[in-house]
Order: sequence, then C-alpha cells, then structure tokens
Amino acid sequence: MSRLAADGLLLITAILWGVTFVAQKDAVGIVPPLAFVAARFAVSALALAPLALLERRAAERKARPGAMRLALAIGISLFLGTSLQQAGLETTSATNGGFLTACYVVLTPFVVWALTGARPRALVLAAGIVSLLGAWLLAAGGGPTTPPTIGDGLVLLADLAWATGIALTPLFLLRAARPLTLAFVQYAVCAALAGLSSMALERAAPHAFLDAAPAILFAGLVSGAVAYTLQIFAQAHTPPAEAALVLSLESVFAALAGAALLGERLTVLGAIGCALILIGAAAVEAVPALTRKGARARLTGDAIFRTPERRN
Repeated sequence: MSRLAADGLLLITAILWGVTFVAQKDAVGIVPPLAFVAARFAVSALALAPLALLERRAAERKARPGAMRLALAIGISLFLGTSLQQAGLETTSATNGGFLTACYVVLTPFVVWALTGARPRALVLAAGIVSLLGAWLLAAGGGPTTPPTIGDGLVLLADLAWATGIALTPLFLLRAARPLTLAFVQYAVCAALAGLSSMALERAAPHAFLDAAPAILFAGLVSGAVAYTLQIFAQAHTPPAEAALVLSLESVFAALAGAALLGERLTVLGAIGCALILIGAAAVEAVPALTRKGARARLTGDAIFRTPERRN
C-alpha cells in the first residue's frame, strides 16, 4: 500500500469516528450508556470473528508470551474509554465530545513515559498546555453545552483510557502481528464487561435496543468493525506523526456532523478552544516531523509508535 493510500484510509477513519458521535448522541435517552456500549461492540466482535479466525489459521508463528494479556488490557481500556465517553454524551454535545476526545493525542506520550520510561519532549509539554487551555475554553462556557457539565469531565477522563490503549497496542503487535485478532479480542472483552456492568447497574428494556438499532449498527459496523480495522492497517504504512495529524481530524468531523445533523453551534470562544486543541494535538507529532532532530528522536524514544496500532 502506498503512503497516499494509507493516508486516505486514515482520513476515512477520522470521518467515520467523527460522524459516529452523532449516532452515539442519537442513542442517548433510548438505551442506557453501558447497554449501548455492550450492544455496539458485540456487533463489532461478531463482524470481526470470521476474519480473526482466518488470520489465526494463516499465521506462520505463534504469539509470543504475554500477547493475550496485553490484548485483554487493551480491551479493558476500550471498555473504560467508550463507557465513560457514552455516559458523558448524556450531558454534553456531540461537538464537545468530539473535540474533548482529541486530548488523548496529547496524553498518549505521558502514558508511554509511564510504561516504557521514554520521556516526552518539551514540545509535548507545551502542546499539552495548549490543548488543555482549548479544552477549558470549549467546556467551560465556550461550547454549545454551557455551563460546563459532568459529561465534559467524563469525556476527558475517557481520554486516559484511550491513551492507555494506544500505548499498549504496539506492545501487543511486537509479540503477535495479528491486528484482526487484537480487534476481535478487544471488542469481545469490551462487550462482555459492558454487558455485565449494564446488568448490574442499569435497566434496559428489550424494545429500547430495537428503537436504537440504527445507531447501534452504525457504531458497531461503521465505527468499530470498519474504521478501527482501517486504522490498524493504514498505520502499518504511515509514520506516527502523519497518522496522528490525520486522525485528529476526527474532532473536526464531529463538529461538522453535530452542526449539520443536530443543529449544534459553537460560539467564538468555543471555536477558539477547538482550534487550540487541534493545534496542540497536531504539534505534538507534526512539528518534530519537520526537523531532523525530531526525526532522530522518533528513532529512539518514540520508536514504540512505529508499530501499527489502535483507539475511540
């Protein structure tokens, strides 16, 4: 696959992830958050199961020790991220949800630092401050959902789970080059955990799943089975700086979809906050790519990101 084709797949992924915020928002009030997460990822797991089985049969080597433990951990991260995000959308907008989710791009290097000891560069610290300022402008009076809501905080908390999943995914692929298997396992784990949690904490009427079937199927098939898979394969051919930049456009498409389909609008402060989040998310990877020093750094401390991966 050429670099241009891979970037095209990443752009499609960002579009699909952004539009899915509208589908998630449509399910609010119909299906409880955990039940929705369980249903959408059960659909994703069923769709990926045949492909994962074929991948396993075609594999030339066995997975190295620890691979399945990492896959389970990634599945737990996916469960926490999607559950917190869906719960957050109960009280925040699709636009806010999409832009606040972009902060995971800035958090990821810090999670990698905790896991591997590779310290984030000074640029990362600066980008983090810029993005956090943007998140504050968006959530604290700048966005459609004013004043700030608990949902804004839950979406930001979900970013830590996304970042953890992103950081762990390359470690899995170093032990087992089976992206489809990883996709299936993380979907199945997420669906199981969300289902058990829903039965313990929520009440979901059977007819609610029928009422929310379009949103469940869209999120499960388009965002889950298709977009996540496209992203994994595309990042095998696109360096992390360019991939992060393209995928950060998810937030832009979430805002556009929220405006076109839900009638959401941003104020001037909200627009400034959105711009700052995107600047921070893009700068943390794009700026080093423009310098030789940054290129050398990616060969050392940032080498973990060279393996194809992922998040949402």
